[in-house]
Amino acid sequence: MKHPSLKEEKKLWKLGHKRVAGLDEAGRGPLAGPVTAAAVIFDNLKFKNQNSKLQFKSKKLFEEVNDSKKLSAKKREELFKLITKNKNIEWGIGIVSERVIDKINILEATKLAMEKAIKKLEPDYLILDGKMRLGVPTRQKSIIKADAKVFSCAAASILAKVARDRIMLCLHKKYPKYHFDIHKGYPTKLHIKMLKKYGPCKIHRKSFGPVRTCAKR
Repeated sequence: MKHPSLKEEKKLWKLGHKRVAGLDEAGRGPLAGPVTAAAVIFDNLKFKNQNSKLQFKSKKLFEEVNDSKKLSAKKREELFKLITKNKNIEWGIGIVSERVIDKINILEATKLAMEKAIKKLEPDYLILDGKMRLGVPTRQKSIIKADAKVFSCAAASILAKVARDRIMLCLHKKYPKYHFDIHKGYPTKLHIKMLKKYGPCKIHRKSFGPVRTCAKR
């Protein structure tokens, strides 16, 4: 399995950007629950040369961090702890509810979640996954599939995914008949079946087509 690298971060560090944040989101496609985003900043002094793997305390991160979609839930949880507890890493998570998603649309809600994620980090450069630009003055660059290529974006993808999955597990306890613990709100056959059977609940995204259709039944 090919792993993300620090190539993009190192180029920006050499240009004088000391606080480079990689961002990614989770939950644009589901029919229920929030969209989450995460931002990750590595201490560039720890990563500035070819011996970065030896300098960084957790070598496991370099060997195993990848696009969250390529990792099991168990591995994501394990790496989430390694990332968030490492003193050489700063991170932030932004959450935007399904209610706000319905008001401003999923793209704008995703951007808002990202802006919330970087709010306390004060980055001087952003690397975004996909074709996206935030409405903030910070310099930024979008890279297609950055979560599979750029190390900080891959780390952010793990934080965003785990944060959202934990929220959906909590929401499952409140709305057990929809089985959010299994599909996390994504439009699986099981979810659509339960949606048709029971109709939308409070956390369903009313502006999404399949939810609107079931609400009219």
